[in-house]
Amino acid sequence: MPSIRLPTLLAAAFTVLMSMQAPAAPKDHFSVCWTLYAGWMPWEYAGSQGILDKWAKKYAIKIDMVQLNDYVESINQYTAGQFDGCTMTNMDALTIPAAGGVESTALVVSDFSNGNDGVVIKGQGKTVADLKGMHVNLVELSVSHYLLARALDSAGLSEKELKVVNTSDADIAAAFNTDQVQAVTTWNPMLSEIKAKPGTSQVFDSSKVPGEIMDMMVVNTQVLKDNPALGKALTGAWFEVVALMNAQTAAGTSALEHMAKASGTDLKGFQAQLGTTKLFATPREALDFATSAQLPATMGKVAEFSFAHGLLGEGARDTNAVGMSFANGVTRGDIANLKLHFDPGYVQMAADGTL
Repeated sequence: MPSIRLPTLLAAAFTVLMSMQAPAAPKDHFSVCWTLYAGWMPWEYAGSQGILDKWAKKYAIKIDMVQLNDYVESINQYTAGQFDGCTMTNMDALTIPAAGGVESTALVVSDFSNGNDGVVIKGQGKTVADLKGMHVNLVELSVSHYLLARALDSAGLSEKELKVVNTSDADIAAAFNTDQVQAVTTWNPMLSEIKAKPGTSQVFDSSKVPGEIMDMMVVNTQVLKDNPALGKALTGAWFEVVALMNAQTAAGTSALEHMAKASGTDLKGFQAQLGTTKLFATPREALDFATSAQLPATMGKVAEFSFAHGLLGEGARDTNAVGMSFANGVTRGDIANLKLHFDPGYVQMAADGTL
């Protein structure tokens, strides 16, 4: 979908859906979606192994953890009100729900990509400079597009010097097997599969821009305000699983093996993916990142990219069109249009042991 501005095929639908959505209210049954990615497998484990049910029961609610196959579609469905929460990156949270008028909260910033996203060239290409003139397949206007732009910056190139080809994350590994595809930008587990093919070179990855591609559990702000039990249960379940993953016990190994199998790899392959994911091991570590000065600064860069690609809405006049709030009263952008909140309050509870 070349030159799409905040996926135009959805823009009109968003307007209608937003007008149809009833106001959020206290309730006891919620639905949250996730898609396949190394950093989000703990959500699968929490949902399938009873940990999320245990935390939900503690707060007298029920939470369905639903896997969807297409990443962008999962965010679109969340934005349309079909889910109360969804896993997504920081940029996609800004450019789809927030820019689409759905006030959203980053409940848990769970990790950042530290090599889990990469740019791969087939054949003779060995450097970012070799992308010049190529077709690059990626999920257009997603965090992969952002990573490609950062890669091009590092080599003094611009997007005008190549051709972006929109490709679903569900299709990108298969597309790479065809003769028509020269290069891709994608994330794990697809990235690992693609890099393993003979005659390929990874020319850039997210470790070159640490902390800029964040993975988050995002929830509808009004739903969260009306139902704090949802935030408590999700946060509690997340950190219980992460603690298990880091416990270096038989149970921890079993959990990792389960996640590996569920993500389509073996333990060694999954651990390799985790090795390029800066997964915050404790609530305190996650809190430190969520309350750092780096976070607002990074989101400023993301807003600049998003505005340059027409992702902040058709009426956006500058990078400040969509307001964001952070810890310690920090805001960026239009404070009259605050649509994305990085609220570490629930992670603070986890760090304090008060969940």
